[in-house]
Amino acid sequence: MESGTGTFSEEQFREACAELQRPALSGAAWELLEETQGISVYRLLDQPTGLYEYKFIGTLRAPPDLLVDICMDLGYIRRQIPQVTEAYETECNGETVTYMKMEFPFFVSSRDCVYVKQRRELDFRGRKIQVVLAKGTSLPQFPERPGFIRVSQCQVKLAVESAGHNRSKVFIYCFVNPGGWIPSWLINLLVKNGIPGFLADLENACLRYQRRT
Repeated sequence: MESGTGTFSEEQFREACAELQRPALSGAAWELLEETQGISVYRLLDQPTGLYEYKFIGTLRAPPDLLVDICMDLGYIRRQIPQVTEAYETECNGETVTYMKMEFPFFVSSRDCVYVKQRRELDFRGRKIQVVLAKGTSLPQFPERPGFIRVSQCQVKLAVESAGHNRSKVFIYCFVNPGGWIPSWLINLLVKNGIPGFLADLENACLRYQRRT
């Protein structure tokens, strides 16, 4: 188990646990986008970028530990996103830092991203909750590459607890700004259309893993 020191505070981990039990949807213009496969998807417009922040709340058919293991697995990410041509982890200043390179065809500029992530297991109000926090970072060990747009605005929060046999209650927060010239309306459309497939792929990856063990 990792400690709460570093990029992420103890309060940030506990806030993710609290949202798993009672999502913070009031006080801002969060709108219900869709309900699919046991998950309610909410979004909130980020005015400066024209992009949306997303929250996923519901249950998935997978035990918590396995679900988090797969979300942390760079091999899974590379298999699910063919544009990812390079991805690796390294330790910097006592934290796990991930570098990811994405190459696109035609007129879309290739991108890369450097982010720090941390996984913890917490006892929150008597309940065992797995939490993963990740966000973009800037480090001198990872200078920007010529020909690539550096994705600097990205943040993910994941909180998971058991919801019975081989099921998990899940809270996911996600915001990614890919930068560059891609219109915000096109990015929002692609994300909206890709949500059902993302959830189905995540469940299927867990089921395939369970059948192998």
